[in-house]
Amino acid sequence: MIDKIERVYKPIAHFHHAELKIERNWESGTVNAGTFRDENGKHWHINLYGGLARHALMTADDYALVICHEIGHHIGGAPKKIINESRHWSSTEGQADYWATLKCLRRVFYKEDNIGAIDGSLQSPQLTLKCQQSFSSEQVRSLCIRLALASEVLAKISAVVRNVPMPRFETPDTAIAQETYDKHPVPQCRLDSFFQGSLCPLSYENPVSQQDEFTGVCHSESSYLTGIRPRCWYAGK
Repeated sequence: MIDKIERVYKPIAHFHHAELKIERNWESGTVNAGTFRDENGKHWHINLYGGLARHALMTADDYALVICHEIGHHIGGAPKKIINESRHWSSTEGQADYWATLKCLRRVFYKEDNIGAIDGSLQSPQLTLKCQQSFSSEQVRSLCIRLALASEVLAKISAVVRNVPMPRFETPDTAIAQETYDKHPVPQCRLDSFFQGSLCPLSYENPVSQQDEFTGVCHSESSYLTGIRPRCWYAGK
């Protein structure tokens, strides 16, 4: 799975005049992943750890979503983190989640047998209904479900690590952020972000902007009612 994503995103990193470097730290028991850039921004380092890969709930699709989230910090678009009152190169945690399903994992899985990939899977009725409402094509609808299933597991792992209640598609976070939150949202809010990215019908080929928060995404000012970034972390429209 890591090799598959590298094949897709190394050329995209080169387009951005950078080199994607994924470190496979399999001996480490760390249940996490991380990313950083070198000082000149020409090398994008992603650190993956064996502890997360070996988590009892983890699957290959879930791990792909982890990698997409980390890539999303580099090219996931605005809003960006604000550090020392300056706009950072990194997309916020919530934006990296949203972009991971909206663009990255959708691009990686788009031409695969997504109908077969979800065959026999246990699906929340709310998940199935929402994907049916967003997509008429069975293949694309199955991709939506596949992305959301990976999102559900990753959000549950986050809940286990943080020792908080399990997130569910039926219980979206009702919090309203007064200003956009830079850090990791709570697991339910993260699931909401992943899920909304899965539901947005815009193509993965429609790029986001590193400056404009509304380019290449679903948002309310373009009359979208679903597929928009959740208000539990995002204070925009």
